[in-house]
Amino acid sequence: MQLLLTWLINALALVIITRLIPSIQISGFGTAMIVAVVLGLINASLRPILILLTLPVTLITLGFFILVVNALMFWLCASLLKGFEVSGFWSAFFGSLLYSCVSWVLSAVIFGHRTAF
Repeated sequence: MQLLLTWLINALALVIITRLIPSIQISGFGTAMIVAVVLGLINASLRPILILLTLPVTLITLGFFILVVNALMFWLCASLLKGFEVSGFWSAFFGSLLYSCVSWVLSAVIFGHRTAF
């Protein structure tokens, strides 16, 4: 049940960021659900490999290069799926940041996780 709720939260987060960033567009909630699954699969399979390959750069930048890797995964997802459009790298960068934040906040509200803040 928690997996389905997380999936819906991530899809809702995608819909929310499309309202906040006009250069990211999604055709509907069904597409957002598909994007959430594909983005999760990309993050589970390809992201660890890229993190390992970019480890020296990540260490030099004190971990900030991971934000670039996240943006690239977000942009890759947009290039693979129709109905989900990201206009460029910076849109993917800020979209991935906002997606993470919105998803985290929605998860905290729905699941009731306590935060450090």
